[in-house]
Amino acid sequence: MPKYIYPAIFTPEENGMYSVIFPDLESCYTQGESLSDAYEMAEDVLCLCLYNLEKEKKDIPQSANMMNIHHDSNSFVSLVSADTIEYRRLYDNKAVKKTLTIPSWLNEMAEKEEINFSQVLQYALKEKLHIEI
Repeated sequence: MPKYIYPAIFTPEENGMYSVIFPDLESCYTQGESLSDAYEMAEDVLCLCLYNLEKEKKDIPQSANMMNIHHDSNSFVSLVSADTIEYRRLYDNKAVKKTLTIPSWLNEMAEKEEINFSQVLQYALKEKLHIEI
C-alpha cells in the first residue's frame, strides 16, 4: 500500500471545465470546474481506483512514461500522485474489533499501568508495517 505516481491527460472543455483520464488505469477518469479543481479531483479518483485494486488484491498496472502518452494538441499530460495509506486513514477508518490472547502475567502488569491495549496494538502494527506514525 505505497505511494504512486501516474500520468494523466488533462483536456480543457468548451464549457471551461477540464476532463482528466488516466490511460494506465481502466475506468479511472474525472473532471473539474477549473484546472486546480481538476487536479484535486484527479488525485482523489486516482487514490480511489488504486485503493479498490489493493482491496480486491488485483494487480496494480505499471505507470507509463509520460513522454510516451499520446494526446491531442489542446490536451496536456501531467503526473498525479496518490497515497493510498493516507486515503485509507481518511476514508476507511472504522473500528474493527479483534480478539487477542496474551499471557495472564502480562495482562496484569499492563492493566496495573493502565495501558490502553487498543492503542498499543495500533502503534505496534503501524511500526511493523512501516507506516509513519
